[in-house]
Amino acid sequence: MSIAEKLGRVLTRAEELKHLLSTAEGSQFGALSKELAEIEPVVEKVEALRAAERARDEAEAMLADPELRELAEDEYLAQKEAVPRLERELQLMLLPKDAADERSAILEIRPAAGGDEAALFAAELFRAYQRYAETRRWRFEVMEYDESDLGGVKGAVAEIAGRGVFARLKYESGVHRVQRVPATETQGRIHTSTVTVAVLPEAEEVDVQINEGDLRIDTYRASGAGGQHVNKTDSAVRITHLPSGIVVAMQEEKSQHKNRAKAMKVLRARLYEAERSRLAATRAADRRGQVGTGDRSERIRTYNFPQGRVTDHRIGLTLHKIDRVMLGEFDEIVDALTAEDEAARLAAEGA
Repeated sequence: MSIAEKLGRVLTRAEELKHLLSTAEGSQFGALSKELAEIEPVVEKVEALRAAERARDEAEAMLADPELRELAEDEYLAQKEAVPRLERELQLMLLPKDAADERSAILEIRPAAGGDEAALFAAELFRAYQRYAETRRWRFEVMEYDESDLGGVKGAVAEIAGRGVFARLKYESGVHRVQRVPATETQGRIHTSTVTVAVLPEAEEVDVQINEGDLRIDTYRASGAGGQHVNKTDSAVRITHLPSGIVVAMQEEKSQHKNRAKAMKVLRARLYEAERSRLAATRAADRRGQVGTGDRSERIRTYNFPQGRVTDHRIGLTLHKIDRVMLGEFDEIVDALTAEDEAARLAAEGA
């Protein structure tokens, strides 16, 4: 189907919805209003495109008049540039939407290869994402933070709440490699370590049906830092989803009830993403859920501290500002990954 045909369908549907809304009531009115709100931005973009085309054609006609040529030239060039930009924006708006893009997300970071150095970098990367969330005014809630020796982390989980969180962070899932001289290295040798990052779209109870009979729930005494309560109450919770084998453990809260609620939230997110990945398995471009084993040879990105660079291997992007990235400035990388994904999907639509 051509873009003109797609636009024609959208415009026709918008008119139908406006007509139906004039007589709709109750829940039907709400559903129709929601659908119209979703396609109205496309209608507005079409109107902007048509206005730009008219202005371009009018200015082009004026170029033939010597008295008006100078006046019309700037307008013609501006509209000539605006038309293809608006056409591309429309093409992007008509691409199939990822239903999870507008959702909040669960972020999980764990050290893989590299021992203490991997644990240290996992903690630093976790803080970098926290700073990124702050710059975008998302709510960043630490759900689990299992601290290791030397200030590293054995595993960290956070809920990042806000509109469009998953759309911005979904490309971060994968193996992140770090190359640097560890603080514990006495001979100045550069070590290579890896951490795994998983970004899961947050799932509601209606998205994932979990039968209580499919769960094994164990309680135990929390370990590590946390105060006097740690070794006195069985506040930690481990939930095993028997059909899938997924295990989630939480011990951050003093309350067993709160730990169980957090564990169930993470479990729902993992099951939801597993189902999404299963359904998307036939799409070769699908990159979600590909965390990998953590082996040094698997990586989506490398952080090379001696050279001060960050390289995303999927798109060949290298930035020589590792200090800024570790302060949470991920937008340049995320924007490039998003643009690459959009270009690939546009090419697939045109194939």
